[in-house]
Amino acid sequence: MSDVLIADSRRTAIARDAAATLLSHCEAIAKCTDRPGEILRTFLSPAMERVHQLVRPWFEVAGMTVNVDRAGNLCAVYPADSGEDSTRLLIGSHLDTVPNAGAYDGVLGVLMGLALVEGLGGRRLPYSIEVIGFSDEEGTRFGVPFIGSRAVVGGLDDRLLESKDAEGVTIGEALKGFCDLHPEAVDALLAPQTVGYLEFHIEQGPVLESRNLALGTVEALAGQSRFHLQFRGRAGHAGTTPMHLRRDALAAGAEWMTRVEAIASSYEGLVATVGQIVAEPGAVNVIPGMVRCSLDLRHREDAVRRDACRAIVDEARSIAERRGLLVEADQYHSQPAVHFDQEMIGVADIAMERAGYPTIRMTSGAGHDAMVMAQHLPSTMIFLRSPGGVSHHPDERVLEADVAAAIHTGLYFLDQFALFAKKKESDRSA
Repeated sequence: MSDVLIADSRRTAIARDAAATLLSHCEAIAKCTDRPGEILRTFLSPAMERVHQLVRPWFEVAGMTVNVDRAGNLCAVYPADSGEDSTRLLIGSHLDTVPNAGAYDGVLGVLMGLALVEGLGGRRLPYSIEVIGFSDEEGTRFGVPFIGSRAVVGGLDDRLLESKDAEGVTIGEALKGFCDLHPEAVDALLAPQTVGYLEFHIEQGPVLESRNLALGTVEALAGQSRFHLQFRGRAGHAGTTPMHLRRDALAAGAEWMTRVEAIASSYEGLVATVGQIVAEPGAVNVIPGMVRCSLDLRHREDAVRRDACRAIVDEARSIAERRGLLVEADQYHSQPAVHFDQEMIGVADIAMERAGYPTIRMTSGAGHDAMVMAQHLPSTMIFLRSPGGVSHHPDERVLEADVAAAIHTGLYFLDQFALFAKKKESDRSA
């Protein structure tokens, strides 16, 4: 048997054993929740504090130096063989969740970084590895996503810091309170020697399962636009106001929602969702005078997304005018589409091939911290199959064999990344 085959058989065994441990860790983290009876962890919450206390020893035993930064991100560094950080690979994902979440979204990606370092068995590489568990990707607490990763790249501007949670606390106030409790927290900074970012994540969709594949290489993330809309009509008595004299805000909103579906379907690859609806005053015998709606649009090409936004908002205005109502549309989030670095995608493709897994290229419609990091670092993602396409739900699952496949691939990625890092170091020195 050749040395390569011997090495690969060892990696297969390492990956198999590590997969079981990783899933056990996911189950332990799932018990850290802000709401008994379901999985919920929000930005800087007590449950997130418990996660940090739980996982810190895991990283330290693997030979990593662990810190929490001033944005609540967990950061663990495995030094290079030289002891100097000439170049660095960042592996990350998030530790927060949506309400009533599953156990693997985000968390699995953070633990993949730990599993890969453990899989080295103490071997040092010509570059260092930093594993980061971002404090907020979902935006559950403040309605704004990517707080953790934005902090790392210096993207917390004044407008963002003024965003408030349901209790009226701003992000800025929450961060100050956290830092007061944790004076040992380090600055949230992207190490200047970092040359690449890798994120493992469950697919959260049905594509890999439909093709009977364990893994996929992500080449792009769809851009996102999010709006708050308000339809303002006139409340009235449900029994005494004739139909032709009504200014029913909910009826206008309902008509607009059906048009959202029709307009979105006319653009290939576009998805649009109205996920939140609040009707006021909310009484059974009162015509709704106010309706608040959300709108979420996503597409891999920004020009298509912007055109669809205009069409859908114009439709809301047209419906409101025809019905004698007013409508307000406020865009509060716009995230450009991200096309990942071709060299990093190539590293992932080669790693997957050498580990023996078929490669497909994918576009993700979901948001990920890689959307932020890719604006500053050559980046890519590797997806793991989501059985049933289920995510953001307690039924979210991942197959142990697929986790082993991801670890197996990741170990080859570390070898292949050494060539990438050497080239980047050479370019930097030139």
